[in-house]
Amino acid sequence: MIGRLFRRTPPPIDPLLWASVQERVTFAAHLDPPRAARLRALAARFLHDKTITPVGGLVLDDAQRAMLATLCCLPLVEFGAEGLHGWSELVLHPEAFRVGRSHLDAAGVLHEWDDELIGESWQHGPLVLSWADVASDLEAPGDGFCVAVHEMAHKIDALDGLLDGTPPLPRAWQRAWASDFQRAFDGFVDAVDRGRPVAIDPYAAEAPEEFFAVCSEYHFSDPATLRATLPSVAGHLVRFYGPPSR
Repeated sequence: MIGRLFRRTPPPIDPLLWASVQERVTFAAHLDPPRAARLRALAARFLHDKTITPVGGLVLDDAQRAMLATLCCLPLVEFGAEGLHGWSELVLHPEAFRVGRSHLDAAGVLHEWDDELIGESWQHGPLVLSWADVASDLEAPGDGFCVAVHEMAHKIDALDGLLDGTPPLPRAWQRAWASDFQRAFDGFVDAVDRGRPVAIDPYAAEAPEEFFAVCSEYHFSDPATLRATLPSVAGHLVRFYGPPSR
């Protein structure tokens, strides 16, 4: 006989703690009651299911852990808890962190270097963030940046096994999404390559998956700029994430 374990609903975040989170996390402060309730439940699920591991001497209190969970769950208010599948840990560095890279070129020469990162998302591993940059995003919530949303967008993107800027979607929507995003991405890359001024972070031109992640940041932190610059992309993200609270 094949059985399935009952998955308990985690207890809700304490009302006083949740009120303090809403005060601190502007991205979540103005959600309508049904969406705020879903976010609170998702954040409770995150705190229950995920291990939050501070490193480098960093110490977090309950409020900071709840804020992290809330930021990471913002992109899941419409998508749901399925977006938390496939990984178990959030690693938090005090500041930007270095990661060693290597590449063997066509001539057989091994190149090694260090990247300094503020966030990283492993397809089958942890989500990694810089606490200093998370705090900076909270202090300036309208500047177009939210590293937690960026890395969570990669987690959602990878759920179908491909990190390509297209998350799991119904077939018809997936086709429309892929077409609209590719057209917008190609135009954005062309503008960056030609040295034209662009309204959103040029890092979005790195790859389709980075374009999706950067646009996701703007959806939550500067939706007006995203609508004015990339209206078709903004429309898909409103449907995917729900209307931004700003």
